[in-house]
Formats: sequence, C-alpha cells, structure tokens
Amino acid sequence: MSTKKSPIKKPKAQVPEAEVLKPEEPATPAPTLENLFEEVQSLKQLAEEHTTLITQLQETLARKRKPVSTNGKVQILDKQTGEIYPSKNNAYQTLLKSGDLKDLVAKGVFGDNPAKNTFGWYALVRELPDRFEEVKTTEETQQ
Repeated sequence: MSTKKSPIKKPKAQVPEAEVLKPEEPATPAPTLENLFEEVQSLKQLAEEHTTLITQLQETLARKRKPVSTNGKVQILDKQTGEIYPSKNNAYQTLLKSGDLKDLVAKGVFGDNPAKNTFGWYALVRELPDRFEEVKTTEETQQ
C-alpha cells in the first residue's frame, strides 16, 4: 500500500446563507444634533397643540355646566321672640349659644355634643313645633 493521498478532495461543509453572520447595519443613520433639535421642536409643537385642545375642552365643559343654584336656605321666624334667622342651622346655633335651649340640652335632645350637631334644627323643631315658622322670601312670593 502506498502512503500517498488520493487526489479526491472532500467538499467542505457549506453553511447556509441565513446562518452566515453579517455585520448589522443601523436601520437609521446616527442622530445628528440637527435631527435631535428638529425632533424636540416637533414634540414641543405637539405639546402646545394638546394643551390648546385641553383648554378648549375645559372651556366647553364650563359653558355646559348648569348655573349655581341657591342652597335652599330659608329664613326662620321665632314666634316667641320675633327674631328672624337667616337659616335653619343659624337659628339652632344662635339659640344654643344664647342659652335658650339649656333645658333641652340637659335632656340630651341634641346628643352628646350639641355644638357639633349638624341636624340640631330638626330635633329643635320636633321639640318645639309651634315656635318657629319659615318666612316666605320675595322670590317665592313672586312665583
């Protein structure tokens, strides 16, 4: 046997093209200062447009709101003293501070802390139903 190599060459293993690594090319060119400046300016313009739209929406909503209605306070006449109070709660608070309701406070009609009782007027009217009267305002009498 001879030690000479045969002239037949073995083919090299071929790698498919998809597997060949190619250096990646950037999809977009590197940003320049001018490009960045233009981008910032366009973003500022968009922000201004959005601010304008938001302001317009707020103004539209403000126009569509119903006007403020009265809070429903009625004047109260104390038939015993002849005094007129601007509201139900004012009548209760004023009488409470003046000491006119000491006997009712002692009974516990207005709860543990009468000064903080926001519904004291209703307890007062329940205890003294004939003492108070709602006064008709000029707006109510015209209607």
